[in-house]
Amino acid sequence: MRTTIHLDDRLLAELKRLAAESGRTLTSLIQDAVRESLARRRQPGGPKRRTAIPLFHGTGLLPGVDLHDSAALLDRMNDTDAAP
Repeated sequence: MRTTIHLDDRLLAELKRLAAESGRTLTSLIQDAVRESLARRRQPGGPKRRTAIPLFHGTGLLPGVDLHDSAALLDRMNDTDAAP
């Protein structure tokens, strides 16, 4: 199945480099990474669910949150010290 995903430019460059070095396709590399991530979540004692940090407050988006920068959004959501 075809789908569209948005990747940070640095992440995509690293994935392409790894794919070229290993002689694999970008698709197979991404598929394996997703499979590994899902398998870890299924294991007992696997990653715990994180409490989402609100990116919206009141009437709109919080200052400094760019919905087009997925890497920054993930960093913001993973930052447990971030204040709303």
